[in-house]
Order: sequence, then structure tokens, then C-alpha cells
Amino acid sequence: MKIGDLSNVSGVPSQTIRFYERRGLLSPSAREGNGYRRYDHAAVSRLNFIRSAQSAGLTLAEIASVINIRDAGEAPCAHVSTLLEEKLDEVQRRQRELAVLEAELNQLIAAGRDLDPTDCEPGGVCSVIVSAGG
Repeated sequence: MKIGDLSNVSGVPSQTIRFYERRGLLSPSAREGNGYRRYDHAAVSRLNFIRSAQSAGLTLAEIASVINIRDAGEAPCAHVSTLLEEKLDEVQRRQRELAVLEAELNQLIAAGRDLDPTDCEPGGVCSVIVSAGG
């Protein structure tokens, strides 16, 4: 199939397919005599994998590492599990950071309700932000 057909079947834009080829995530396509790229069904499977891996939060570099292991003839399952565990750790760390931010925002909002705008310093910008940070 041509790149447009692959794009339609996979839902991945042609430009993205070319980008994945340049990054080594998708094997270079065969060229027809007229220069058109020619893809097989394996390209559809590879694109589906890339999209699923991205949905799981993996970066293109991480996806490339999985693909490289598979292309070397090995099963990448243990590597994928490690990547996903690391991703989960990152998500949990970020959730803790967001919980702290949530508490700070709630504190700022509560402090802002108690402030009288006429009490603001003439040279200041906003006493709501200063009240919690200073």
C-alpha cells in the first residue's frame, strides 16, 4: 500500500509516518519504480504499537528501545515492564506534587477571600499571591 493508504488505515498522518521512518521507528519503505513508498501490513501493526505505547506514556526514545529489542529478535516484555513501572513511579510522584500544589492553591484562595483590596500596597501587584508566599 502507498503512504496515503497506510495513513488512512492506521489513522497516522503521512508526515508522521515519514518522521517515524527518519527516527527508525518504522522500517524504511520499499520504493516503487516511480519513487512511491510501498508498505506492507507489518507497517500498520508497527504504527498501532507506536500509538499504543504513546498512549501508555512512553516517549519515542523509549518506544525505539523496545522496537530495537524486538528487531534484534528478542522479546521486549521485561524491558517494557520496567519502562511502565518507571512511568508509574513518575505519575505517582507527579500526583504527590500536584496534591501539594492543590493545598497551596486552596490556601491562596482562602487567603484572598479575607483580603481587602484597599489594604494593598501601592507598589505591590497582588496581595493574594504575596500573602501566601511571603
